Amino acid sequence: MFRRSPQEKKALSYARDRRNDYGESDKGSRKSIRRNKRTPHRADRRREHQVLAEATGPAGVEAAEAAEARLAGRPFKRRIAWWQKAPDAPLGEYVEDRIRRRIRLGIDDKASGEERIARVRRRLRRRGPGNPQRGGWADT
Repeated sequence: MFRRSPQEKKALSYARDRRNDYGESDKGSRKSIRRNKRTPHRADRRREHQVLAEATGPAGVEAAEAAEARLAGRPFKRRIAWWQKAPDAPLGEYVEDRIRRRIRLGIDDKASGEERIARVRRRLRRRGPGNPQRGGWADT
């Protein structure tokens, strides 16, 4: 083991840490991700229950076989599951976007903002031996 310098730690943090850039708070994301995964499954279960309810009773073997064919023939989940999680952005890209926003809104002047963006990019390029794209070590 060896010690990393603070500069290496900062570069690795910019490269590996993630930030939610979807536009909602992180607390809302924790709730909505679960809800968006849960809703299609609930709809699938309800649809399957309705199909199976049609086959119960004295209708006979034909109704049971028809219900089984309907359940096996149409995968409900592919039709309902329209939502997918969007990955969070790396911290370096997030910081760069925040700086660009401050320049656009007139909070920071353009020259100092561009210098800060250049520093962030330099740190991202200098990720050190732990950079997985440069063949870093396995325990990263």
